[in-house]
Amino acid sequence: MYIPRLYRVEDQKEILEFISENSFGALVTYDGEKPIASHLPFEMIGNHDALTLYGHMSRANPQWKTFGDQEVLVIFQGAHTYISPRWYKHVNVPTWNYMTVHSYGRPRLVEGDEAHVLLSRLITKHEAHSDYRLESLPPDFVQKEIKGIVGFAIHVTRLEASYKLSQNRSDEDRTNIVLELEKRTDESSRLIAEAMKSRRSI
Repeated sequence: MYIPRLYRVEDQKEILEFISENSFGALVTYDGEKPIASHLPFEMIGNHDALTLYGHMSRANPQWKTFGDQEVLVIFQGAHTYISPRWYKHVNVPTWNYMTVHSYGRPRLVEGDEAHVLLSRLITKHEAHSDYRLESLPPDFVQKEIKGIVGFAIHVTRLEASYKLSQNRSDEDRTNIVLELEKRTDESSRLIAEAMKSRRSI
C-alpha cells in the first residue's frame, strides 16, 4: 500500500486496536489469473510478535482453494469521509480522509476440533450479552453446519496502516475541517473528526 510519510501509523498497539474495532475485513488472494476477494468477519489472536487472524467462509466459495504458499492480503477499513475544499481559507480541491490497515500473511486451513473452537469463540464474542452459544445447539446440527464452511488461519507477517487525517494542512484548516465534520450527522464523519482531534490538539 502506498503510504505518504505523514499518514503512516507505526504504533503496533494502535494498529491492533484498529483491527479489533474494524474486524470485518476483505480477504484478497490470487487464483492464477486474477485477484479475488471475500468480505468476512475475522478474529485476531496474539500480539504484534505472533499475530494470527482466524476466519471462515462458505465451502461453496472457491477462494479457499487458492490458499497455498502465496501471501494473502486482508484489508480492514475504518471510517472515511469526503472533505470539501470549501472548508479551507484558500483555493484547493476535494479530498477524502480515511483510516485503513493492510495485513499480509500465510494462510492454512482449520479443520475438525480447531474449526469448532474457532466458531465457538466467534459466537461467544458477538453474543457476549446473551446465552446463545454454539454448545447449546444440537450436536448433529452443529456438525452439519461446520461441514458447510471452511475455516482458516492467517499467520500475519506484515502490517501496514494509513490514517489520512489532513496532517498536511495547517492547524487553522484542520480546526475548521473538524468543525465542519461535526455538523454532519453520519457516523463516519463523526469518527474522522474524533480521530483528527485525538492525533493533534484542536
